[in-house]
Amino acid sequence: MDMGLNNKKALVTGSTKGIGKAIAIELAKEGVHVLINGRDYEEVERTVNEIKSDFPATFPQNATADLVDIGQREALFEKYPTIDILVNNMGIYEIMQYEDVDDEVWEKYFRTNVLAANGLSRFYLPKMLENDFGRIIFIASEEAVMPSGLMPQYCMTKSMLLSLSKSLSKLTIGTEVTVNTIMPGPTLSEKVQQIIEGMYPNTEMTFAEKEKEFMITNLPQSEIQRFIKPYEIGRLTTFVCSPYASAFKGSPIRMDGGMVPTIF
Repeated sequence: MDMGLNNKKALVTGSTKGIGKAIAIELAKEGVHVLINGRDYEEVERTVNEIKSDFPATFPQNATADLVDIGQREALFEKYPTIDILVNNMGIYEIMQYEDVDDEVWEKYFRTNVLAANGLSRFYLPKMLENDFGRIIFIASEEAVMPSGLMPQYCMTKSMLLSLSKSLSKLTIGTEVTVNTIMPGPTLSEKVQQIIEGMYPNTEMTFAEKEKEFMITNLPQSEIQRFIKPYEIGRLTTFVCSPYASAFKGSPIRMDGGMVPTIF
């Protein structure tokens, strides 16, 4: 399906692995020139070269930066002053007990998961409005609306992204600029796969068997009883970026595998 995104330019934060990389790949499939972001220059460069090799009609570029650092964000703005699509994917997470989350950790999560994305949005949104086209997407989580209690510092930031997305969307009234949030459920990133492999060291079990056992034991509320594949999130994100999704405004869009039990 041609999604009408050929020759658009997109910045996908945290795009050298996991959901971010999958989003970058799916956008490149549609002819989007993707700016690959991460903190490690060599890792970013490898991803750029991989996408360029697989999609030679596109021009992926290296956008190495620690986006929490204001100076590095500003340097990125100078290098790439205009984009059509911003996917705020970068984020950190860790299972922590509430009593162990001190003020320094709360601040770290706020700066990484919220303020970095807000800083990028604050810079690029006015330019999108001037051009009367643009897409800003925040990647949140089902934890934004259904906190498990295992990561309070993470859940707080993802809930904030829902509010920020809705607020920014109000600024796009009457334009072809949209701001939305995608809420993935448990997704099979490289880190998650490593965790599952470590939990079930039995080498006679296939990963599919380990995945099934984990789901039955830990996530029985999942209706798909498997992890979501990163490319599935990538395809949904690509659709939301497209002109076909222009009526999505300030929407929290769930792809949670049935994790959230409520209607809304």
